[in-house]
Amino acid sequence: MDRHREDAIASVDGIALHRPDETLPAEVLRQRACLVLLQGAARQAQLLDADEPAPVDGVAGEATDRAIEVLLERELAQPRPDEAACRRHFVAHAAEFRRGDAVRARHVLLAVTLGVDVARLRPRAEALLLSLRATEGGAESGDGRFAAAAREWSNCPSAARGGDLGWIGHDDCAPEIARELFAGREVGVLSRLVHSRFGLHVIEVLERRDGVMPTFEAIRPAVEAALQRQAFGTALRQYLRVLAGGATIRGVDLEAGDGPMVQ
Repeated sequence: MDRHREDAIASVDGIALHRPDETLPAEVLRQRACLVLLQGAARQAQLLDADEPAPVDGVAGEATDRAIEVLLERELAQPRPDEAACRRHFVAHAAEFRRGDAVRARHVLLAVTLGVDVARLRPRAEALLLSLRATEGGAESGDGRFAAAAREWSNCPSAARGGDLGWIGHDDCAPEIARELFAGREVGVLSRLVHSRFGLHVIEVLERRDGVMPTFEAIRPAVEAALQRQAFGTALRQYLRVLAGGATIRGVDLEAGDGPMVQ
């Protein structure tokens, strides 16, 4: 392999994260880089044989998976949150724990797939968002304008229905979409693009239906689990930063993502 092509391959400590003829989304590269970092840390901790092969196409062997699980349990042990912390979280995030909330929505999905240039896709998505918000409430508004845009531009099967998703609850969509749909009380075209694992969404909320707010006592386990997930995610990001600081990383920016570096 010539030097130029070698430099174009993202790697961690010389371990390639993709094939020379492969172009991957940045988020996939970050996840693969983190897997290689964690595998290396497991070896260093003598939890994994030195000859265990590196992950292939972002997939590690069973031995690596088990070793990383043990490593993280050891390195990221977190105390259980006490009742005061749970109550504060319950009050601050009450909307997330209400049961039965639903929205009737539709969307235009501009999908991000292998080979798609996100930098070029984003201005197109933003222009569409501004166009749909500008006509909202005017003579061109109503079902026709949004539905026509969905049929023309959306990469979702719902395009055939004008982007109509029907009534959906928290568990009916990806978490990153649910956060945007249920965080506020907005009705109409949401004021910003919604980013998900599928791509960029322009979303219109047509109606909202309120659920029921349970008591703290009834959902204390769910509140505690949410706090533990939050603490684990923070600790994992910090641990990966430490590992990255001792590694030679090429072609991937571990700090660029908004979410956890690994799934």
